[in-house]
Amino acid sequence: MSEPTSASEQTHLLDSERWIVRNGVGVQIMETLAVGAFLTALAVQLGAPNWMIGALAAIPHIAQVAQVPALWTVERLRKRRLIYLISGMIARPMLLVIAVAAVVYSGMQALWLILFAFAVRYAAGAFLSCSWNSWMRDLVPDAEMGRLFSNRQQKMIGVSILFSLLAAAFIDLWKQYSGQPTEYAYAIVYTLAFFGGTYSVVCARKIFEPVMEPTHAHIISHLRAPFADRNYRRLISFLASWNFAVNLAAPFFTVYMLKRLEYELTLVIAFATLSQIASFLTVRYWGSIADHFSNKVVLATCCPVFILSVFAWTFTTLPEPHGFTIPLLIFIHIATGFAVAGVNLASGNIVLKLAPVGGSTAYLASSSMVNATAAGIAALLGGIAVDLFSSWELGLTIHWQSAANNLELEAMNFSHWDFFFLFSTLIGLYSLHRLSLVEEKGRVRDPHMLRVLMGSARQSMRNLSTIAGLRAASEFPLDGLLPETKRSSKTTPGPETATEKPKEPAND
Repeated sequence: MSEPTSASEQTHLLDSERWIVRNGVGVQIMETLAVGAFLTALAVQLGAPNWMIGALAAIPHIAQVAQVPALWTVERLRKRRLIYLISGMIARPMLLVIAVAAVVYSGMQALWLILFAFAVRYAAGAFLSCSWNSWMRDLVPDAEMGRLFSNRQQKMIGVSILFSLLAAAFIDLWKQYSGQPTEYAYAIVYTLAFFGGTYSVVCARKIFEPVMEPTHAHIISHLRAPFADRNYRRLISFLASWNFAVNLAAPFFTVYMLKRLEYELTLVIAFATLSQIASFLTVRYWGSIADHFSNKVVLATCCPVFILSVFAWTFTTLPEPHGFTIPLLIFIHIATGFAVAGVNLASGNIVLKLAPVGGSTAYLASSSMVNATAAGIAALLGGIAVDLFSSWELGLTIHWQSAANNLELEAMNFSHWDFFFLFSTLIGLYSLHRLSLVEEKGRVRDPHMLRVLMGSARQSMRNLSTIAGLRAASEFPLDGLLPETKRSSKTTPGPETATEKPKEPAND
Protein backbone atom coordinates (compact mmCIF):
# COMPACT_ATOMS: atom_id res chain seq x y z
CA MET A 1 0.00 0.00 0.00
CA SER A 2 1.55 3.27 -1.00
CA GLU A 3 1.14 6.52 0.86
CA PRO A 4 1.98 10.10 -0.09
CA THR A 5 5.72 10.33 0.29
CA SER A 6 5.93 14.01 1.12
CA ALA A 7 3.97 16.91 2.56
CA SER A 8 3.93 18.40 -0.93
CA GLU A 9 2.16 15.34 -2.37
CA GLN A 10 -0.34 15.40 0.50
CA THR A 11 -1.05 19.06 -0.24
CA HIS A 12 -1.56 18.32 -3.94
CA LEU A 13 -4.06 15.61 -3.04
CA LEU A 14 -6.00 17.84 -0.65
CA ASP A 15 -6.11 20.65 -3.21
CA SER A 16 -7.31 18.25 -5.91
CA GLU A 17 -9.92 16.37 -3.90
CA ARG A 18 -12.79 18.82 -4.23
CA TRP A 19 -12.17 19.10 -7.97
CA ILE A 20 -12.18 15.30 -8.36
CA VAL A 21 -15.59 15.21 -6.67
CA ARG A 22 -16.91 18.11 -8.77
CA ASN A 23 -15.58 16.43 -11.90
CA GLY A 24 -17.65 13.37 -11.02
CA VAL A 25 -20.79 15.44 -10.50
CA GLY A 26 -20.37 17.03 -13.94
CA VAL A 27 -19.74 13.65 -15.57
CA GLN A 28 -22.84 12.17 -13.96
CA ILE A 29 -25.09 15.03 -15.06
CA MET A 30 -23.86 14.49 -18.61
CA GLU A 31 -24.24 10.72 -18.55
CA THR A 32 -27.65 10.75 -16.92
CA LEU A 33 -29.10 13.12 -19.51
CA ALA A 34 -27.25 11.90 -22.61
CA VAL A 35 -27.50 8.09 -22.70
CA GLY A 36 -29.74 5.23 -21.66
CA ALA A 37 -33.47 5.86 -21.69
CA PHE A 38 -33.17 9.48 -22.84
CA LEU A 39 -31.18 8.59 -25.95
CA THR A 40 -33.58 5.76 -26.79
CA ALA A 41 -36.60 7.99 -26.18
CA LEU A 42 -35.16 10.68 -28.48
CA ALA A 43 -34.54 8.08 -31.18
CA VAL A 44 -38.12 6.84 -30.84
CA GLN A 45 -39.40 10.43 -30.99
CA LEU A 46 -37.52 10.93 -34.26
CA GLY A 47 -39.05 7.77 -35.69
CA ALA A 48 -35.92 5.61 -35.54
CA PRO A 49 -36.28 2.15 -37.05
CA ASN A 50 -35.24 -0.68 -34.76
CA TRP A 51 -31.98 -1.27 -36.61
CA MET A 52 -30.94 2.32 -35.82
CA ILE A 53 -31.70 1.82 -32.14
CA GLY A 54 -29.62 -1.36 -32.28
CA ALA A 55 -26.74 0.58 -33.86
CA LEU A 56 -26.89 3.22 -31.11
CA ALA A 57 -26.82 0.45 -28.50
CA ALA A 58 -23.85 -1.23 -30.20
CA ILE A 59 -21.58 1.81 -30.40
CA PRO A 60 -20.51 1.87 -26.70
CA HIS A 61 -19.36 -1.74 -27.02
CA ILE A 62 -17.68 -1.39 -30.40
CA ALA A 63 -15.87 1.71 -29.15
CA GLN A 64 -13.93 -0.53 -26.75
CA VAL A 65 -11.36 -1.08 -29.49
CA ALA A 66 -10.42 2.61 -29.24
CA GLN A 67 -8.82 1.88 -25.87
CA VAL A 68 -5.85 0.30 -27.65
CA PRO A 69 -4.75 3.52 -29.48
CA ALA A 70 -5.73 5.45 -26.35
CA LEU A 71 -3.32 3.41 -24.24
CA TRP A 72 -0.58 3.90 -26.84
CA THR A 73 -1.20 7.67 -26.82
CA VAL A 74 -1.01 7.88 -23.03
CA GLU A 75 2.23 5.92 -23.07
CA ARG A 76 3.82 8.05 -25.78
CA LEU A 77 2.75 11.54 -24.69
CA ARG A 78 2.77 10.88 -20.91
CA LYS A 79 0.62 13.98 -20.34
CA ARG A 80 -2.63 12.60 -19.07
CA ARG A 81 -4.32 15.85 -18.14
CA LEU A 82 -3.59 17.26 -21.58
CA ILE A 83 -5.01 14.14 -23.25
CA TYR A 84 -8.08 14.35 -21.02
CA LEU A 85 -8.69 18.01 -21.86
CA ILE A 86 -8.22 17.57 -25.62
CA SER A 87 -10.43 14.46 -25.67
CA GLY A 88 -13.04 16.31 -23.66
CA MET A 89 -13.05 19.19 -26.13
CA ILE A 90 -13.80 16.64 -28.85
CA ALA A 91 -16.32 14.48 -26.97
CA ARG A 92 -18.43 17.06 -25.12
CA PRO A 93 -19.49 19.21 -28.14
CA MET A 94 -20.98 16.09 -29.71
CA LEU A 95 -23.85 16.52 -27.25
CA LEU A 96 -24.59 19.90 -28.84
CA VAL A 97 -24.49 18.24 -32.25
CA ILE A 98 -27.20 15.85 -31.01
CA ALA A 99 -29.23 18.79 -29.66
CA VAL A 100 -28.97 20.65 -32.97
CA ALA A 101 -29.83 17.51 -34.95
CA ALA A 102 -33.01 17.08 -32.92
CA VAL A 103 -34.39 20.54 -33.82
CA VAL A 104 -32.85 21.40 -37.18
CA TYR A 105 -33.25 18.07 -38.96
CA SER A 106 -35.94 15.41 -38.91
CA GLY A 107 -36.30 11.70 -39.45
CA MET A 108 -33.33 9.77 -40.77
CA GLN A 109 -31.23 12.90 -41.40
CA ALA A 110 -31.31 13.71 -37.69
CA LEU A 111 -30.72 10.09 -36.71
CA TRP A 112 -27.65 9.67 -38.95
CA LEU A 113 -26.15 12.83 -37.48
CA ILE A 114 -26.88 11.60 -33.96
CA LEU A 115 -25.29 8.23 -34.76
CA PHE A 116 -22.16 9.98 -36.03
CA ALA A 117 -21.96 12.27 -32.98
CA PHE A 118 -22.49 9.30 -30.67
CA ALA A 119 -19.66 7.35 -32.32
CA VAL A 120 -17.23 10.29 -32.10
CA ARG A 121 -18.18 10.84 -28.48
CA TYR A 122 -17.39 7.28 -27.45
CA ALA A 123 -14.19 7.06 -29.47
CA ALA A 124 -12.94 10.22 -27.74
CA GLY A 125 -14.32 8.83 -24.48
CA ALA A 126 -11.86 5.93 -24.69
CA PHE A 127 -9.00 8.44 -24.52
CA LEU A 128 -10.73 10.25 -21.64
CA SER A 129 -11.17 7.11 -19.58
CA CYS A 130 -7.69 5.74 -20.28
CA SER A 131 -5.95 8.96 -19.26
CA TRP A 132 -8.23 9.44 -16.23
CA ASN A 133 -7.71 5.96 -14.80
CA SER A 134 -3.94 6.14 -15.05
CA TRP A 135 -3.96 9.68 -13.66
CA MET A 136 -6.08 8.85 -10.59
CA ARG A 137 -4.16 5.64 -10.00
CA ASP A 138 -0.97 7.64 -9.53
CA LEU A 139 -2.52 10.55 -7.63
CA VAL A 140 -4.68 8.95 -4.94
CA PRO A 141 -3.06 6.54 -2.42
CA ASP A 142 -4.78 3.38 -1.17
CA ALA A 143 -5.41 4.84 2.26
CA GLU A 144 -7.46 7.70 0.74
CA MET A 145 -9.09 5.84 -2.13
CA GLY A 146 -12.14 4.48 -0.32
CA ARG A 147 -12.93 7.74 1.48
CA LEU A 148 -12.46 10.02 -1.52
CA PHE A 149 -14.25 7.98 -4.15
CA SER A 150 -17.07 6.81 -1.90
CA ASN A 151 -17.79 10.49 -1.25
CA ARG A 152 -17.62 11.17 -4.99
CA GLN A 153 -19.79 8.17 -5.77
CA GLN A 154 -22.42 9.13 -3.20
CA LYS A 155 -22.85 12.56 -4.74
CA MET A 156 -22.97 11.08 -8.24
CA ILE A 157 -25.72 8.63 -7.28
CA GLY A 158 -27.83 11.44 -5.85
CA VAL A 159 -27.27 13.56 -8.96
CA SER A 160 -28.18 10.64 -11.23
CA ILE A 161 -31.50 9.92 -9.55
CA LEU A 162 -32.46 13.60 -9.23
CA PHE A 163 -31.61 14.68 -12.76
CA SER A 164 -33.10 11.60 -14.41
CA LEU A 165 -36.49 12.06 -12.75
CA LEU A 166 -36.52 15.85 -13.27
CA ALA A 167 -35.53 15.58 -16.93
CA ALA A 168 -38.14 12.89 -17.63
CA ALA A 169 -40.85 14.96 -15.94
CA PHE A 170 -39.72 18.05 -17.90
CA ILE A 171 -40.01 16.23 -21.23
CA ASP A 172 -43.44 14.82 -20.41
CA LEU A 173 -44.75 18.19 -19.20
CA TRP A 174 -43.31 19.92 -22.26
CA LYS A 175 -45.11 17.42 -24.46
CA GLN A 176 -48.44 18.11 -22.72
CA TYR A 177 -48.39 21.86 -22.13
CA SER A 178 -45.84 23.71 -24.28
CA GLY A 179 -47.47 23.37 -27.67
CA GLN A 180 -43.97 23.11 -29.18
CA PRO A 181 -42.35 20.02 -30.72
CA THR A 182 -41.08 17.53 -28.16
CA GLU A 183 -37.70 17.55 -29.94
CA TYR A 184 -37.11 21.01 -28.46
CA ALA A 185 -37.32 19.54 -24.96
CA TYR A 186 -34.73 16.91 -25.83
CA ALA A 187 -32.50 19.63 -27.28
CA ILE A 188 -32.64 21.46 -23.94
CA VAL A 189 -31.82 18.25 -22.05
CA TYR A 190 -28.81 17.55 -24.29
CA THR A 191 -27.63 21.14 -23.94
CA LEU A 192 -27.70 20.70 -20.16
CA ALA A 193 -25.77 17.45 -20.61
CA PHE A 194 -23.15 19.39 -22.59
CA PHE A 195 -22.78 21.94 -19.78
CA GLY A 196 -22.41 19.12 -17.23
CA GLY A 197 -19.73 17.45 -19.33
CA THR A 198 -17.93 20.74 -19.96
CA TYR A 199 -17.95 21.49 -16.25
CA SER A 200 -16.25 18.13 -15.60
CA VAL A 201 -13.46 19.04 -18.05
CA VAL A 202 -13.02 22.47 -16.44
CA CYS A 203 -12.73 20.80 -13.04
CA ALA A 204 -10.08 18.43 -14.38
CA ARG A 205 -7.84 21.43 -15.13
CA LYS A 206 -7.59 22.01 -11.36
CA ILE A 207 -6.49 18.47 -10.50
CA PHE A 208 -2.79 17.90 -9.91
CA GLU A 209 -1.06 15.45 -12.26
CA PRO A 210 1.90 13.43 -10.91
CA VAL A 211 4.81 12.78 -13.25
CA MET A 212 4.23 9.57 -15.16
CA GLU A 213 7.10 7.13 -14.79
CA PRO A 214 8.47 5.22 -17.83
CA THR A 215 6.90 1.84 -18.56
CA HIS A 216 7.18 -0.72 -21.35
CA ALA A 217 3.79 -2.23 -22.18
CA HIS A 218 3.47 -4.84 -24.93
CA ILE A 219 -0.25 -4.67 -25.52
CA ILE A 220 -0.81 -7.20 -28.30
CA SER A 221 1.21 -9.98 -26.68
CA HIS A 222 -0.68 -9.41 -23.43
CA LEU A 223 -4.05 -9.67 -25.18
CA ARG A 224 -3.15 -12.88 -27.07
CA ALA A 225 -1.92 -14.91 -24.11
CA PRO A 226 -5.29 -15.89 -22.51
CA PHE A 227 -6.53 -17.80 -25.58
CA ALA A 228 -3.92 -20.53 -25.12
CA ASP A 229 -5.58 -21.56 -21.83
CA ARG A 230 -8.31 -24.20 -22.41
CA ASN A 231 -10.31 -23.47 -19.26
CA TYR A 232 -10.05 -19.77 -19.89
CA ARG A 233 -11.33 -20.20 -23.44
CA ARG A 234 -14.38 -21.91 -21.97
CA LEU A 235 -14.90 -18.95 -19.69
CA ILE A 236 -14.63 -16.54 -22.61
CA SER A 237 -17.16 -18.69 -24.50
CA PHE A 238 -19.60 -18.39 -21.60
CA LEU A 239 -19.13 -14.66 -21.23
CA ALA A 240 -19.40 -14.01 -24.97
CA SER A 241 -22.63 -16.04 -25.30
CA TRP A 242 -24.01 -14.39 -22.17
CA ASN A 243 -23.30 -10.88 -23.40
CA PHE A 244 -24.78 -11.77 -26.78
CA ALA A 245 -27.99 -12.99 -25.12
CA VAL A 246 -28.29 -9.97 -22.85
CA ASN A 247 -27.63 -7.37 -25.51
CA LEU A 248 -29.94 -9.02 -28.00
CA ALA A 249 -32.93 -7.87 -25.92
CA ALA A 250 -31.89 -5.33 -23.28
CA PRO A 251 -31.38 -2.30 -25.60
CA PHE A 252 -35.04 -2.59 -26.60
CA PHE A 253 -36.68 -2.70 -23.17
CA THR A 254 -37.09 1.09 -23.22
CA VAL A 255 -38.44 0.98 -26.78
CA TYR A 256 -40.94 -1.68 -25.73
CA MET A 257 -42.26 0.40 -22.83
CA LEU A 258 -42.47 3.59 -24.87
CA LYS A 259 -43.96 2.13 -28.05
CA ARG A 260 -45.73 -1.11 -27.15
CA LEU A 261 -46.95 -0.22 -23.64
CA GLU A 262 -47.19 3.53 -24.47
CA TYR A 263 -45.85 4.66 -21.10
CA GLU A 264 -44.68 8.19 -20.39
CA LEU A 265 -40.93 8.73 -20.11
CA THR A 266 -41.22 9.62 -16.40
CA LEU A 267 -42.56 6.15 -15.62
CA VAL A 268 -39.88 4.47 -17.74
CA ILE A 269 -37.16 6.40 -15.89
CA ALA A 270 -38.76 5.51 -12.56
CA PHE A 271 -38.47 1.82 -13.44
CA ALA A 272 -34.83 2.33 -14.44
CA THR A 273 -34.11 4.08 -11.15
CA LEU A 274 -35.69 1.19 -9.25
CA SER A 275 -33.37 -1.24 -11.03
CA GLN A 276 -30.39 1.00 -10.30
CA ILE A 277 -31.18 1.14 -6.59
CA ALA A 278 -31.64 -2.65 -6.40
CA SER A 279 -28.22 -3.16 -7.99
CA PHE A 280 -26.45 -0.73 -5.74
CA LEU A 281 -27.96 -2.16 -2.55
CA THR A 282 -27.05 -5.78 -3.35
CA VAL A 283 -23.59 -5.61 -4.94
CA ARG A 284 -21.70 -5.79 -1.63
CA TYR A 285 -23.57 -8.95 -0.62
CA TRP A 286 -22.66 -10.68 -3.86
CA GLY A 287 -19.04 -9.84 -3.12
CA SER A 288 -19.32 -11.53 0.26
CA ILE A 289 -20.95 -14.64 -1.23
CA ALA A 290 -18.24 -14.86 -3.90
CA ASP A 291 -15.55 -14.69 -1.21
CA HIS A 292 -17.13 -17.36 1.00
CA PHE A 293 -18.23 -19.75 -1.77
CA SER A 294 -17.28 -19.03 -5.38
CA ASN A 295 -17.99 -16.76 -8.29
CA LYS A 296 -19.67 -19.64 -10.11
CA VAL A 297 -22.20 -19.81 -7.29
CA VAL A 298 -23.02 -16.14 -7.78
CA LEU A 299 -23.25 -16.54 -11.57
CA ALA A 300 -25.31 -19.72 -11.27
CA THR A 301 -27.74 -17.79 -9.06
CA CYS A 302 -27.88 -14.43 -10.82
CA CYS A 303 -27.82 -15.51 -14.47
CA PRO A 304 -31.01 -17.62 -14.25
CA VAL A 305 -32.74 -14.77 -12.40
CA PHE A 306 -31.83 -12.40 -15.20
CA ILE A 307 -32.91 -14.88 -17.88
CA LEU A 308 -36.27 -15.45 -16.18
CA SER A 309 -36.69 -11.69 -15.91
CA VAL A 310 -36.18 -11.34 -19.66
CA PHE A 311 -38.70 -14.11 -20.27
CA ALA A 312 -41.15 -12.38 -17.91
CA TRP A 313 -41.36 -9.47 -20.36
CA THR A 314 -43.44 -11.75 -22.61
CA PHE A 315 -46.19 -11.78 -19.95
CA THR A 316 -46.51 -7.99 -19.69
CA THR A 317 -49.07 -8.26 -22.50
CA LEU A 318 -51.52 -11.13 -23.02
CA PRO A 319 -51.82 -9.95 -25.81
CA GLU A 320 -52.60 -6.44 -24.48
CA PRO A 321 -51.47 -4.69 -21.26
CA HIS A 322 -53.45 -5.91 -18.25
CA GLY A 323 -53.94 -5.19 -14.57
CA PHE A 324 -50.74 -7.00 -13.56
CA THR A 325 -48.50 -5.29 -16.14
CA ILE A 326 -47.11 -2.58 -13.86
CA PRO A 327 -46.64 -4.88 -10.81
CA LEU A 328 -44.88 -7.34 -13.13
CA LEU A 329 -42.60 -4.59 -14.48
CA ILE A 330 -41.75 -3.54 -10.92
CA PHE A 331 -40.79 -7.14 -10.15
CA ILE A 332 -38.80 -7.44 -13.39
CA HIS A 333 -36.74 -4.30 -12.72
CA ILE A 334 -36.00 -5.21 -9.11
CA ALA A 335 -35.02 -8.74 -10.12
CA THR A 336 -32.80 -7.59 -12.99
CA GLY A 337 -31.10 -4.98 -10.80
CA PHE A 338 -30.51 -7.67 -8.19
CA ALA A 339 -29.11 -10.07 -10.83
CA VAL A 340 -26.98 -7.60 -12.80
CA ALA A 341 -25.10 -6.56 -9.65
CA GLY A 342 -23.98 -10.15 -9.09
CA VAL A 343 -23.22 -10.90 -12.75
CA ASN A 344 -21.10 -7.75 -13.18
CA LEU A 345 -19.06 -8.48 -10.08
CA ALA A 346 -18.69 -12.26 -10.41
CA SER A 347 -17.95 -12.25 -14.14
CA GLY A 348 -15.03 -9.90 -13.56
CA ASN A 349 -13.85 -11.81 -10.51
CA ILE A 350 -13.84 -15.22 -12.16
CA VAL A 351 -11.85 -13.89 -15.12
CA LEU A 352 -9.30 -12.61 -12.66
CA LYS A 353 -9.37 -15.75 -10.53
CA LEU A 354 -8.60 -18.05 -13.46
CA ALA A 355 -5.75 -15.86 -14.68
CA PRO A 356 -2.13 -16.54 -13.74
CA VAL A 357 -0.42 -14.37 -11.16
CA GLY A 358 0.98 -11.31 -12.88
CA GLY A 359 -1.22 -11.74 -15.97
CA SER A 360 -4.65 -11.02 -14.52
CA THR A 361 -5.11 -7.64 -16.13
CA ALA A 362 -4.30 -8.91 -19.62
CA TYR A 363 -6.69 -11.84 -19.19
CA LEU A 364 -9.49 -9.55 -18.06
CA ALA A 365 -8.83 -7.11 -20.89
CA SER A 366 -8.80 -9.86 -23.52
CA SER A 367 -12.08 -11.34 -22.37
CA SER A 368 -13.66 -7.91 -22.26
CA MET A 369 -12.66 -7.19 -25.85
CA VAL A 370 -14.34 -10.44 -26.95
CA ASN A 371 -17.40 -9.73 -24.80
CA ALA A 372 -17.74 -6.19 -26.12
CA THR A 373 -17.61 -7.52 -29.68
CA ALA A 374 -20.32 -10.08 -28.93
CA ALA A 375 -22.47 -7.43 -27.24
CA GLY A 376 -22.09 -5.02 -30.15
CA ILE A 377 -22.95 -7.67 -32.75
CA ALA A 378 -26.00 -8.75 -30.72
CA ALA A 379 -27.34 -5.19 -30.51
CA LEU A 380 -26.87 -4.71 -34.25
CA LEU A 381 -28.50 -8.04 -35.13
CA GLY A 382 -31.30 -7.39 -32.69
CA GLY A 383 -32.12 -4.08 -34.30
CA ILE A 384 -32.16 -5.68 -37.74
CA ALA A 385 -34.07 -8.85 -36.82
CA VAL A 386 -36.77 -7.57 -34.48
CA ASP A 387 -39.03 -6.40 -37.30
CA LEU A 388 -38.97 -9.88 -38.81
CA PHE A 389 -41.12 -11.06 -35.91
CA SER A 390 -43.80 -8.39 -36.36
CA SER A 391 -46.15 -10.77 -38.18
CA TRP A 392 -45.52 -13.80 -35.95
CA GLU A 393 -47.97 -14.85 -33.26
CA LEU A 394 -48.24 -17.94 -31.04
CA GLY A 395 -50.96 -18.31 -28.44
CA LEU A 396 -52.14 -20.84 -25.89
CA THR A 397 -55.71 -20.58 -24.64
CA ILE A 398 -57.19 -22.80 -21.91
CA HIS A 399 -60.84 -23.53 -22.57
CA TRP A 400 -63.14 -24.99 -19.89
CA GLN A 401 -66.75 -25.84 -20.58
CA SER A 402 -69.32 -27.37 -18.30
CA ALA A 403 -73.08 -27.29 -17.90
CA ALA A 404 -72.82 -24.15 -15.78
CA ASN A 405 -69.73 -22.40 -17.08
CA ASN A 406 -67.86 -21.61 -20.27
CA LEU A 407 -64.41 -20.26 -19.44
CA GLU A 408 -61.50 -19.21 -21.68
CA LEU A 409 -58.15 -18.18 -20.23
CA GLU A 410 -55.27 -16.72 -22.29
CA ALA A 411 -52.35 -18.63 -20.73
CA MET A 412 -49.67 -17.51 -23.18
CA ASN A 413 -49.40 -15.19 -26.14
CA PHE A 414 -46.21 -14.57 -28.10
CA SER A 415 -46.17 -11.87 -30.77
CA HIS A 416 -43.53 -9.52 -32.24
CA TRP A 417 -41.35 -8.39 -29.28
CA ASP A 418 -42.20 -11.51 -27.29
CA PHE A 419 -40.34 -13.73 -29.76
CA PHE A 420 -37.36 -11.42 -29.38
CA PHE A 421 -37.34 -11.88 -25.60
CA LEU A 422 -37.84 -15.63 -26.07
CA PHE A 423 -34.79 -16.01 -28.33
CA SER A 424 -32.70 -13.99 -25.87
CA THR A 425 -33.88 -16.34 -23.12
CA LEU A 426 -32.91 -19.45 -25.11
CA ILE A 427 -29.42 -18.14 -25.88
CA GLY A 428 -29.06 -17.20 -22.21
CA LEU A 429 -29.90 -20.79 -21.24
CA TYR A 430 -27.19 -22.00 -23.63
CA SER A 431 -24.70 -19.69 -21.94
CA LEU A 432 -25.49 -21.43 -18.62
CA HIS A 433 -24.39 -24.69 -20.24
CA ARG A 434 -21.10 -23.00 -21.21
CA LEU A 435 -20.72 -21.83 -17.59
CA SER A 436 -21.09 -25.41 -16.32
CA LEU A 437 -17.94 -26.38 -18.27
CA VAL A 438 -15.79 -23.79 -16.50
CA GLU A 439 -13.68 -24.97 -13.59
CA GLU A 440 -13.07 -22.57 -10.71
CA LYS A 441 -10.64 -23.37 -7.94
CA GLY A 442 -8.88 -21.37 -5.28
CA ARG A 443 -9.27 -17.73 -4.43
CA VAL A 444 -8.60 -14.52 -6.28
CA ARG A 445 -4.85 -13.96 -6.05
CA ASP A 446 -4.53 -10.34 -7.06
CA PRO A 447 -5.96 -8.05 -4.33
CA HIS A 448 -5.22 -4.91 -6.36
CA MET A 449 -7.30 -6.05 -9.30
CA LEU A 450 -10.04 -7.37 -6.99
CA ARG A 451 -10.44 -3.85 -5.60
CA VAL A 452 -10.59 -2.52 -9.16
CA LEU A 453 -13.42 -4.91 -10.02
CA MET A 454 -15.39 -4.29 -6.83
CA GLY A 455 -15.14 -0.56 -7.34
CA SER A 456 -16.06 -0.86 -11.02
CA ALA A 457 -19.12 -2.96 -10.20
CA ARG A 458 -20.34 -0.38 -7.69
CA GLN A 459 -19.68 2.51 -10.05
CA SER A 460 -21.58 0.82 -12.88
CA MET A 461 -24.73 1.13 -10.80
CA ARG A 462 -24.58 4.92 -11.24
CA ASN A 463 -25.04 4.61 -14.95
CA LEU A 464 -28.77 4.99 -15.52
CA SER A 465 -30.27 2.69 -18.11
CA THR A 466 -33.25 0.38 -18.30
CA ILE A 467 -31.08 -2.36 -16.87
CA ALA A 468 -28.69 -0.54 -14.60
CA GLY A 469 -25.01 -0.90 -15.32
CA LEU A 470 -25.55 -3.60 -17.92
CA ARG A 471 -22.49 -2.71 -19.96
CA ALA A 472 -20.11 -3.29 -17.06
CA ALA A 473 -20.01 -7.04 -17.70
CA SER A 474 -18.43 -6.47 -21.11
CA GLU A 475 -16.07 -3.62 -20.36
CA PHE A 476 -12.68 -3.22 -18.74
CA PRO A 477 -10.18 -0.35 -18.84
CA LEU A 478 -7.19 -1.47 -20.89
CA ASP A 479 -4.96 1.03 -19.13
CA GLY A 480 -4.74 -1.67 -16.48
CA LEU A 481 -2.20 -3.31 -18.81
CA LEU A 482 0.27 -0.62 -17.82
CA PRO A 483 2.83 -1.94 -15.33
CA GLU A 484 2.39 -0.52 -11.86
CA THR A 485 4.51 2.44 -10.85
CA LYS A 486 5.35 3.44 -7.30
CA ARG A 487 1.82 4.77 -6.91
CA SER A 488 -0.08 2.37 -9.11
CA SER A 489 -0.87 -0.28 -6.53
CA LYS A 490 -4.02 1.66 -5.89
CA THR A 491 -7.40 0.81 -7.25
CA THR A 492 -8.39 2.29 -10.55
CA PRO A 493 -11.46 4.29 -9.57
CA GLY A 494 -12.64 4.45 -13.15
CA PRO A 495 -15.48 6.95 -12.84
CA GLU A 496 -14.84 8.08 -16.39
CA THR A 497 -14.59 4.42 -17.37
CA ALA A 498 -18.08 3.79 -16.14
CA THR A 499 -19.41 6.81 -17.94
CA GLU A 500 -17.38 7.90 -20.90
CA LYS A 501 -17.45 4.51 -22.52
CA PRO A 502 -20.86 3.33 -21.64
CA LYS A 503 -21.10 1.61 -19.62
CA GLU A 504 -26.24 0.95 -19.40
CA PRO A 505 -26.74 1.78 -21.56
CA ALA A 506 -26.35 2.36 -21.44
CA ASN A 507 -27.89 1.50 -21.09
CA ASP A 508 -28.85 2.14 -21.06
